[in-house]
Amino acid sequence: MKVFDKPGPSNTEEACRIAIDMAVKRGVPLVAATTEGDAGAKLCAIAKEMGFEGDVVIVTHAFGSKKPGENALKDEHRKAIADSGARIVTAAHVLSGVERAMSTRFQGVYPAEIMANTLRMLCQGIKVVVEIGSMALDAGAITYGGDIVCMGGTGKGLDTAVVMKPAHANIIFETNIHEILCMPY
Repeated sequence: MKVFDKPGPSNTEEACRIAIDMAVKRGVPLVAATTEGDAGAKLCAIAKEMGFEGDVVIVTHAFGSKKPGENALKDEHRKAIADSGARIVTAAHVLSGVERAMSTRFQGVYPAEIMANTLRMLCQGIKVVVEIGSMALDAGAITYGGDIVCMGGTGKGLDTAVVMKPAHANIIFETNIHEILCMPY
């Protein structure tokens, strides 16, 4: 396992190469998070450069998660990702979604938020991979019961990669993280 000195986008290229190598080795799809699209477009470009021929799924924030009615994915990155042949999944966050609205309004703590914060004890990227693995599966972008290499990050960029078997949101505790490939210290 590679441990980066600090979290953030400075790790994106190396994390992508680590993840792509493992996806090739295992013959599994590659799933990654992106918000504005820079990390997603970068992953797609590196995958092409490395000759990766497997499926790539890029998971974005839902419309309205940053600003009502809008999606944060920039048009030029959306085009680059789509032109690479990757599939884009845009969905509500599994580990926040409606619970964030409830906790904001009622000042409580709810089970999905507890789960998200528990996963963050390892690192933000681990929370992200569990979440987007489920989102990609729920969207039908990956096959149920199969392993994937999944990437997340801290703020911007990608700094975490795992081999995992995601589960649908309604059975999320069946998710299995088999191996952490890289993460920040």
